[in-house]
Amino acid sequence: MGCGHRPSAAHLRVGGDWLEEIGYVTSVAFSPDGKTALSRLDDNTLRLWDVAIGQRLRTFQGHTEDVMSVAFSPDGKTALSGSVDNTLRLWDVTTGQALRTFQGHTNAVYGVAFSPDGETALSGSADSTLRLWDVATGQTLRTFQGHTDEVTGVAFGPDGKTALSSSFDDTLRLWDVATGQTLRTFQGHASYALGVAFSRTARPPSAPLTTPCGCGK
Repeated sequence: MGCGHRPSAAHLRVGGDWLEEIGYVTSVAFSPDGKTALSRLDDNTLRLWDVAIGQRLRTFQGHTEDVMSVAFSPDGKTALSGSVDNTLRLWDVTTGQALRTFQGHTNAVYGVAFSPDGETALSGSADSTLRLWDVATGQTLRTFQGHTDEVTGVAFGPDGKTALSSSFDDTLRLWDVATGQTLRTFQGHASYALGVAFSRTARPPSAPLTTPCGCGK
């Protein structure tokens, strides 16, 4: 998922250094301590990197289709991935082993995010829905409906009470996590947004919440 042509090869770059030629990379995440980074590849795997020296530490295998998004848990001990195989997987960062598979979406999973306390996770899918998950059990707690096209990105608010999503329907939506109801729809993009993020400081609902990334269709 991305803008323009898909490159046949690319590199992951930290600072001014190339880490390794590994194929195209469309999702990366830093660990909470900033010492490692996780990337998704076009071979259905994730890779863990030592940021200081650019060395690959571990490869995570288990998805059966392309991995589209990755996220670290707040404590950095686990990671989450979303895939075109319609699932999310929870990983042990130390061993690279899959701890749990989250099933429920009926199409590709494009966005994943942990709640600030790490107890729940949010996913956005090409089935036009978001799902809230219990990380400990892998069970769906709530389904968020409202977007009219594929959901491309998700993020929790700083307090975990709200969430934000982007979609191919050219809108962003602010959600009440406890109820799954839409609080606000953000309109104004001339095309779809591919990702969303909250500022680190909680702000009142009337204030701008995100700087989404968009591109032309």
